[in-house]
Amino acid sequence: MARRSCAVYVVGIICASLLITGIGLTVSRIFGGIMYNRLTKEIVLVEGSRVFESWKKPPPPVYMEFFFFNVTNVKEIIGGAKAVVKQVGPYTYREYRYKDNVSMVENGTLVSAYNVKSFVFLREKSVGDPTVDNITTVDIPAWAAMNKVNGSFWKASGLSIIMRAVGSEPFTTRTVHELLWGYKDPLLARLASTNPDVEPVFGLMYKKNGSNDGEFIYHTGEHNYMDYGRVKTWKGQSQLTFWTSNQSNSINGTDGSAFHPLLNKNEHIYVFTSDLCRSIHMEFEKEVYVKGIPAYRFTPPRSVFASKEENPANEGFCITPKECLGTGLLKVSPCRKGAPVVASFPHFYLAESKYVNAIGGMSPERTHHQTFLDLNPTTGVIVRANKRAQINILMSRITGLPKTRQLNETVFPVMFLNESVEIDDASAARVQKLLLIVKLGSNFPLIIVGLGVIMLIVFIILLVRARKQKNEVKRIVFTKPSYTTPAEDDTSYSPVSDKEKDDPQNGTFIGLTPKSDPQA
Repeated sequence: MARRSCAVYVVGIICASLLITGIGLTVSRIFGGIMYNRLTKEIVLVEGSRVFESWKKPPPPVYMEFFFFNVTNVKEIIGGAKAVVKQVGPYTYREYRYKDNVSMVENGTLVSAYNVKSFVFLREKSVGDPTVDNITTVDIPAWAAMNKVNGSFWKASGLSIIMRAVGSEPFTTRTVHELLWGYKDPLLARLASTNPDVEPVFGLMYKKNGSNDGEFIYHTGEHNYMDYGRVKTWKGQSQLTFWTSNQSNSINGTDGSAFHPLLNKNEHIYVFTSDLCRSIHMEFEKEVYVKGIPAYRFTPPRSVFASKEENPANEGFCITPKECLGTGLLKVSPCRKGAPVVASFPHFYLAESKYVNAIGGMSPERTHHQTFLDLNPTTGVIVRANKRAQINILMSRITGLPKTRQLNETVFPVMFLNESVEIDDASAARVQKLLLIVKLGSNFPLIIVGLGVIMLIVFIILLVRARKQKNEVKRIVFTKPSYTTPAEDDTSYSPVSDKEKDDPQNGTFIGLTPKSDPQA
C-alpha cells in the first residue's frame, strides 16, 4: 500500500510539473522565438551558411523553352489584312547557371557576383531541330532600323533604297537557331560599314550563352533577414536611368534566385529583372504543395503592366506621352538600343483585349501563360517557378518607306519563353528535414503539455484504483468461519435425509467417523 501511494504522489508531481512548464513555455513562445531567430541567422549569404553554396550553384535543373509565332499570311499583312500566326514549340534547352567571381564586400554585409548562364539543347523535350526548322516572322533588324529614321522623310527614303539593295523586307524566314543565337543580317552589315556602333549579327539570345548580365551586389541578410538576397546595385548603379521617374528607375527586391525566410501572405515580393530593365512585384495567390513541401504562390498582378490611366504609378514607364502603351504591355526600347521591342506576358495574357484580337491565333490562358513563384514560407526557398515573357515588335506606318504604307499599327508577337524550375528530390528532402526540426522545436512546449496530459490521465487512473482498494479494505468483516466447530462439539451430525443416513458413502457429503463413546 505504501508503494502504491508513493507512485500516485510521484505521478502527480510529474504531471503538475509538465503541465505548468509546457503551458508557461507555450504562453511565452520562447522556443518559437529561438527557432525563428536561429533560422534567420542560418539563412544568410556568408561562407559556411546553409544556403551559400546552393545560392552560388543552384542544384535544381532549370529549363528554358522557346515558342515562336510563325506568320502564315505575309502578303495579306503587307496589304493591310489582319495577321494570322501559329505557335511553334517548344524548343527546350537545359539552362546551367552559377554565380561567378563571388566576393564579400563591406565587412561581409554585402556580396558581389556575376550571374552566368549557359544553354544546352534537349532534343527529347523539343518539337524539332532548331537548325532545320524555319520560322517566318517580322524582320527585327529591319524594324529597328526603320524605327530609327521614323519622323525623317529623307532618312527613311535613304534607308528604303538600302533595304531594296540588300533585299531586306519587313518579314523574314530564318531557322530557329539563327533567330535565337544569331545570324549575319545583310542590312545590319551594310549599316555597320559606315557606323562601327552597329552590330552586324542579330539574334534574340545573341551573346547570352555562357555570358553574364553585369555585376550584382546583394545584401547578405546578416543584419536584417528581410534584406536576404536583395539587390543593392546592378552594374554599379543603385538607380536605373531608362525611365522617366525615380519610382520606375528604382531597383527593388532580389534577382529572383533567393527570397527572405518567414514570408507573409500579405507582403509584396519584389523582383528586379535585367531582361525587362525594371522591377516588378508579385502578390500572394494561393497555398500549394510541391513534393510534400508547403508553399505560397506569388504572381504578378494586372497592375504591373497596367496603363497609366489604370495605374498612375506606371506613368514613369512611358518613353514619351505619345509612346505610352495600354494595359499588358511594356515598351523596353530604352534598354534595347532603341529597337521597337515590347514585352508582355505570353499571348497577351492580362493585356487589353484589343491586342489579343488584333492577331489571329492568340489564346491567352492562365495555366499556360501565367508567371508564378512557389516559395516555402518558412525558409523562402523556391520549390517551383515559371517565368514567362513574350517579345513583340511595334509595327507602324513609316513615311518614306513604301512597304509600310498599308500596314496596320500592330504589336506583333515574335516569341515567348518559359523559364521553369522545380526543386529536385535531394533538395526537397533537406528542406523537409529542416522544416521538421523547426516544427518540433517550435512545438516543443505543446509536446510537453501533451506528455503532461498523458501523465494526468495516468494519475487519475491510479487515484481511482487506490480509492477503490481502500474502500474494499474497510468493508472486510472478521467473523467465525462457518466450517469451524468448538472443541467440545463432536463430529456427530444429523443426516439431511433418510437416504443420506442409509448411505453414509453418498458422494454428496463428506462422512466423518463418529467419536467413540467413553461410556461404552
